[in-house]
Amino acid sequence: MNRGTKSAIALTILLIAVTAAILSTVWGSDAAIPLKQHITLQIQLPLVITAILVGAALASSGATLQVVLRNPLADPGIVGITSGASLVAAILLLVTPSWASEYFHYLLPLGCFIGALASTLLLYAMARRLLGSSTAVILCGVAISTLSGAIISWLYMFSDANALRNLTFWLMGSLYQTNWPILMVGAPLIITALGLQSYFAGDLNKLYGGDIAAKNSGVNVEKLTERCLLVCAVAVGAAVSMAGSIAFVGLLIPHILRLVIGHNNRFIVPLSALAGACLLLIVALSSELTRAITLPVSMITATLGGPLLIWALYKGQVRG
Repeated sequence: MNRGTKSAIALTILLIAVTAAILSTVWGSDAAIPLKQHITLQIQLPLVITAILVGAALASSGATLQVVLRNPLADPGIVGITSGASLVAAILLLVTPSWASEYFHYLLPLGCFIGALASTLLLYAMARRLLGSSTAVILCGVAISTLSGAIISWLYMFSDANALRNLTFWLMGSLYQTNWPILMVGAPLIITALGLQSYFAGDLNKLYGGDIAAKNSGVNVEKLTERCLLVCAVAVGAAVSMAGSIAFVGLLIPHILRLVIGHNNRFIVPLSALAGACLLLIVALSSELTRAITLPVSMITATLGGPLLIWALYKGQVRG
């Protein structure tokens, strides 16, 4: 058993232990009380499931995108996938008529997926045209994010006060915005996407040697890239529909794991999902402990992610 395998097993046990500790802290021992049961089933359980699914989706998608796009800065937020999903979600939040509100839990995941897919296809087309240049791909993502942000800013100008408030809190990221109908739609999409990302992990390892080496080993590089991008779009679109725009999770988690266990995607992809779930569970717990105010998720993840990303840069993990 090599060092990477041992590290992966130890990290898996640690993350599972952390997850169990967080869940026991959130629910406590008085779950048998009727009021506590109602709070647990209608608020805390959706909160926990949302944190697990969204954290897993963003981190696993980040790990996949970084290999597929050959870019260490490829993250659903940085490369514009999250921005595309957020733009469509903002439009739906602001213009959906009252008669369609009962179908909103179907419209929102679908709209976010369409926005994420459109951004992904544009990014992929630009990456192919620019021959995979790391700098060009990042600049394309910045352009997509900037354009989406500009359109959302225009939407602010033509919205009423209540719509503005809902949109502002949604764009800052919140684990409290979802409900059981949205989870019933989004959860199967994310679970399926996570399974496919793990399935593709073995072929992702072959991309490290370049396209020619991957093709010689039997990998259809273009088809693999298209499938991975589609799966990431599904995962990110569903995640955004459930929790809004959340920064840094998809960028940070895979880099930290590569420092610890190496670059084998058979470990990196599933452990990224588990670590991302634990990170957002910690965020959920911090929100539960500060009941006087609901903390925006992106504020917490950016506060944690900024220093850790600087540390990763200092250690030489992130290179252009």
